[in-house]
Amino acid sequence: MAAKPRPLDAEATAASLERLYGELTPLEIIEHSVIDHFARGVAAVSSFGADSAVLLHMIAAVDRTVPIIFLDTGKHFGETLDYRDALVADFGLTDVRIITPEQAALDSHDPTGLLHQTDTEACCAIRKVEPMARGVEPFRAWFTGRKRFQAATRQALPAFEAVGPRIRINPLARWTTSDLADYMRSHKLRENPLVAYGYLSIGCFPCTQPVKPGEDARSGRWAGQAKTECGIHLPGLDQTLNNSSL
Repeated sequence: MAAKPRPLDAEATAASLERLYGELTPLEIIEHSVIDHFARGVAAVSSFGADSAVLLHMIAAVDRTVPIIFLDTGKHFGETLDYRDALVADFGLTDVRIITPEQAALDSHDPTGLLHQTDTEACCAIRKVEPMARGVEPFRAWFTGRKRFQAATRQALPAFEAVGPRIRINPLARWTTSDLADYMRSHKLRENPLVAYGYLSIGCFPCTQPVKPGEDARSGRWAGQAKTECGIHLPGLDQTLNNSSL
């Protein structure tokens, strides 16, 4: 079994890929990643949220067998689960992997299912970060649907970045809301029904609200708190990967 690449190797790889492909179209970034660089070693993580159809449609156009990782936190809107199943059928995706929290962790730290009311960081760690680490562990790289416009914390988002020894790929990083809307419309893609009610960034139902006029797309997540990310895109994910027994 080949040794996993060191973080330094991943950082150099991400920098090289960014120089080569960072300014290309999202579809070209996906093609180069799937076909030329990571072959069977790349997956995609999807929330099946507000604009997830765009990235999933592009991935399906390149290779419908690319694994799609969905974190089922146990707190999703019913509409999200229905939308997931509908898009999988629409695009003919053949390898959707549903990752759930560890039952032992839930029994120990969230037996009532109400941890989100007192400690959102701990809730996300159990229901998202640890499952995410298990989901991406077998792969050398994974795609996300993150965009620069979504929040101030993402304004410098590159197309390729290192996460420990792995590469995180953000093909849509430079796209705008207009780019997404144009793509959805031109390809007649199914829209998450929650978007019509003002949900522009969709997470778990207890911690997601409709976005108010003039606010950024992620303002409805953990409204009223300083928290802006669940943790699956932050350095803590790398720590979870390194500290786990995977």
